[in-house]
Amino acid sequence: MNTSAEIGGDYQASQRLIRSLQRKDAFPHAVQDIQVLETHISWIVLTGKYAYKIKKPLDLGFLNFSTIELRKHFCEEELRLNRRFSPDLYIDVVPIGGTPQQRQVGEEPAMDWAVRMHQFPPEAGLDAELAQRRASVADLRQLAEVLAGVHRAAPVISDERFGSLDSIRVPAMDNFDSLRSDCDSPLLQAQLVSLCEWTELRCRQLAPIFAERARGGFIRECHGDLHAGNIVRLEAGLVPFDCIEFSADLRCIDVMSDVAFLCMDLIYRQRPDLAVAFLNRYLECSGDYAGLAVLPFYLVYRAVVRAKIAAVRYQQHGSPADSASTADHLALAARLSDPGNRPLLVICHGLSGSGKTWLSEQLIPAIPAIRLRSDIIRKQMAGLDEASRSESGIGEGLYTADRTTHTYARLAKLAKLALAAGLNVIVDATCLRRADRDTFLAVAGAMNSGAVILDCQAPVEELERRIQRRYREGTDASEADLAVLAYQLANVEPLNAEELARCIPVDTAENPIPAAITQEILERTTLGPG
Repeated sequence: MNTSAEIGGDYQASQRLIRSLQRKDAFPHAVQDIQVLETHISWIVLTGKYAYKIKKPLDLGFLNFSTIELRKHFCEEELRLNRRFSPDLYIDVVPIGGTPQQRQVGEEPAMDWAVRMHQFPPEAGLDAELAQRRASVADLRQLAEVLAGVHRAAPVISDERFGSLDSIRVPAMDNFDSLRSDCDSPLLQAQLVSLCEWTELRCRQLAPIFAERARGGFIRECHGDLHAGNIVRLEAGLVPFDCIEFSADLRCIDVMSDVAFLCMDLIYRQRPDLAVAFLNRYLECSGDYAGLAVLPFYLVYRAVVRAKIAAVRYQQHGSPADSASTADHLALAARLSDPGNRPLLVICHGLSGSGKTWLSEQLIPAIPAIRLRSDIIRKQMAGLDEASRSESGIGEGLYTADRTTHTYARLAKLAKLALAAGLNVIVDATCLRRADRDTFLAVAGAMNSGAVILDCQAPVEELERRIQRRYREGTDASEADLAVLAYQLANVEPLNAEELARCIPVDTAENPIPAAITQEILERTTLGPG
């Protein structure tokens, strides 16, 4: 597609610039081979060691690179914004000077500007790794830690136009306007009508929560385009790159919109296990469990965005792959808007050291489910991070009776929130008091969710050994010590007959098989007591 801006003389001059740079002596360093990649708004010149990203002289309304001053400004913005995510990838902004026939990178006066980056091979992209089944749960957990750290450090956006209902609703509805003109299939048109109605309804229903999110400081300068194609593996692990620099409206958003984009993309790529691993770790690091209330909306929104982009590409190039991507993303949006399944609640039960956390870690991607871990929630409520150490012991520090009561109340509230979002939930807590178990079962009943109790067991001497090792290593969020265990042993309230009917006993000293436990959980919550 050629825009009116591209047809003009500036664009033709920019094309000549790119042709002139396809010489090894145009660069102030050794060059292996030169390759030029073109996107709708940029060229990327690959030289072997470095990549140079040069902006096209465009004015498309939502972005404006029409003058050299604007291109320099947005190169500097690209450097500033992306260094938050991947400082080892982005190097600097360099001038392009020389003569019209012999352009030289690094010389002034500048005729244009480029962002200089370290070049990486295509197989280093997360999209390539997913296609080859090389990305792991551990990789996505590490990426979640990176994203949570950037979000936490980003300043809160106080400008009221960002995070307002209109700033959320208008672009969401604009997507449908674009798609209606690009999709001629009756099936796609019917999906668009349904999704448009759903989006309009959810905007009205969520309006108070959107406002609360804005007041709560969750509108920040985010990535804005966080899909697998914009994530790369460097030496330190997976990191995002190529965030949106050209539009504050598209990047000054709810942090949960960033999270939802990658979750949606992972689900689209048939990796819901990685999506839920990423989401869980992000929630553990950020504490933003309240964001689950808006997560389904943003999942659908991001799927429709990708459908629109694919439809535009199809109109430009006529590629069957783009046509299929449009249909597949709209089908995904429809599924995400109406999952049609009854979410389930898995209530862990067992003494400290009984293997609840290890087992629930295996079950998160298998079910898949959101895990609410009491040790982490307890610390978040106390204003501590996961790695902090505090006074332990019964009656003091984190384990006072009052703190425990408040922790379980918080767990129940979050479980209800996650179930309402259509997500399966694992409560990773001792749940030794019948009243606490009753509370969770009441939540499951109120949310029409299946419920099962996972009873983790191990010999007392094994519990003591695990607790001592864990406490000595200091690498786990739990600070339960032998005094806590002794208190639990003296005060545990055993499961009653009704609870036993829902119970799956697991001897964690006998190397349980998570896949078999997952299967039993799914069978029990589908066929057993609801």
